[in-house]
Amino acid sequence: METKVSIMSEYNIDYEAIKEASEVIKIGGLVVFPTETVYGLGANALNEEAVKKIFEVKGRPQDNPLIIHVSDFDISEYVEEIPEIAYKLIHKFWPGPLTLILKKSNIIPYTTSAGLDTIGIRMPSNVIARELIRESKVPIAAPSANISGRPSPTDVKHCIEDLGGKVNYILGGESSDVGVESTIVDCTSENICILRPGGITIEMLKEVDKNVYYDKAILSKPKDNFRPKAPGMKYRHYAPKAPVKIICGDLQKTIAKINEMVQNYIDSNKRVGIMATDETRHYYKSGNIVSLGSRENIDDIGKNLFAALRKFDDMDVDVILSEAFEEVGFGAAIMNRLKKSAGFDIIQV
Repeated sequence: METKVSIMSEYNIDYEAIKEASEVIKIGGLVVFPTETVYGLGANALNEEAVKKIFEVKGRPQDNPLIIHVSDFDISEYVEEIPEIAYKLIHKFWPGPLTLILKKSNIIPYTTSAGLDTIGIRMPSNVIARELIRESKVPIAAPSANISGRPSPTDVKHCIEDLGGKVNYILGGESSDVGVESTIVDCTSENICILRPGGITIEMLKEVDKNVYYDKAILSKPKDNFRPKAPGMKYRHYAPKAPVKIICGDLQKTIAKINEMVQNYIDSNKRVGIMATDETRHYYKSGNIVSLGSRENIDDIGKNLFAALRKFDDMDVDVILSEAFEEVGFGAAIMNRLKKSAGFDIIQV
């Protein structure tokens, strides 16, 4: 398949390219497009055959539900009901990196919802994404634009690497602002339940519902028979080619442990990657070191995470050792992605 690529920015939009890409969506094709979280692989959410192509191209498990993306605040056509709490969240956080789980209407195929009676729905803040949805005149189902299990793409070059020749159109924009997928919250019960942490943190959500809580399923490795209610809950995600190990605890002890492990791996003729920060990188004397940025700027850490994991692929390392981060604020989303990439392989020091 020949993939057409068009590069633009939110400040200099190529409306002709967006119109061409929207025609691809309308006839059941696949379009990669930028969002503020990560790049998405989009298809008409109402077209079962188009949605099936997403699963096929990504190699995505059939029980892993998709999120639909909209460009309008009126979502009544796609859901059975909109609880009061959902209205409050929409008013406060849309457009932005927040996905609401609601009871779907019959217009949403079960292929899109992976057999569930609920659907995830969000309005991206990225202007290119919203223009594509608006021009397509349908909601766009879109997981991250990568091969399933790989680190999510935050730059158009990652999308081309994974999906060039497999999709009809790639719309390229700037690197993603947030760098990890949207926060997902279940709005079908009395209190907000977080199914996936993201750029909208639990602290921010408490301003709307002080009783918001995390689903227990995201706090540990899920069982094989677990049925996910939202993307990212069940399967190993965000994984580079080399296994990832997270070293967690006091930072000085973490650095000492990583240095010890690096030497052991080098003695075994293995290439080691170290995921560090600006404050710690100079403490490591061996290994292939990639800094995620400063611990003083947690937003940059999140923005750089997936690109760093892909960088280790380019370095052809045999194992990746990562420092951990405090699980408060945006740090909770960063650690969620790290744990998933590591398959919950955590070493406590």
